[in-house]
Amino acid sequence: MLVKIYPENPNPKEINRVVRTLQEGGRVIYPTDTLYAIGCDALNRRAVEEICRMKGVNPRKSNLSVICYDLSGVSEYAKVSNAAFKLMKQHLPGPFTFILPASGELPKIYKSRKEIGVRIPAHPIARELVNSLGHPLLTMSVHYNDEEPEYTTDPELIHEKYGPLIDIVIDGGYGDTEGSTVIDCTSDEFEIVRQGKGICRLPARAGA
Repeated sequence: MLVKIYPENPNPKEINRVVRTLQEGGRVIYPTDTLYAIGCDALNRRAVEEICRMKGVNPRKSNLSVICYDLSGVSEYAKVSNAAFKLMKQHLPGPFTFILPASGELPKIYKSRKEIGVRIPAHPIARELVNSLGHPLLTMSVHYNDEEPEYTTDPELIHEKYGPLIDIVIDGGYGDTEGSTVIDCTSDEFEIVRQGKGICRLPARAGA
């Protein structure tokens, strides 16, 4: 199902339709401030496992990432040092993923690597979904292909490609072609592990 939602003023009726699907364990593709993402209710273990299988991701070897509504939501699911909080406050909402130590509030599937990627995208649809759901969304970017970029940026073509595997594709307009900047904050020495859309200058010593 392809559902049109306008980012400038997300329709509560359509947001609630998507949220009901998420609550029922459904899989959804939604826009972010970077690439379109595939996700589900992050606390629904079975739905998370299904998306991992669909994407060929082994959660024991790869960090999983979630979208939170705000920084207070992040602190429920990850351990945030004072230095990490300060850096996140400066850059969020925005095109960043912060890798943090996972808390005990997440399902067991997240705990194999004891780390979690956290996003608060500057995109009203993604954040409104999280706000209405009441807890985070799992997020995995739709795979970008240089040879067929339109299949990761055009929601109608994304629906054509992924429709049989996904319950809802949200048409929130054309997506970006660049992923988020990933910053590892699991130690005192913060590190940019992937340079993406977000620009960040790290402090000389994060823990100082």
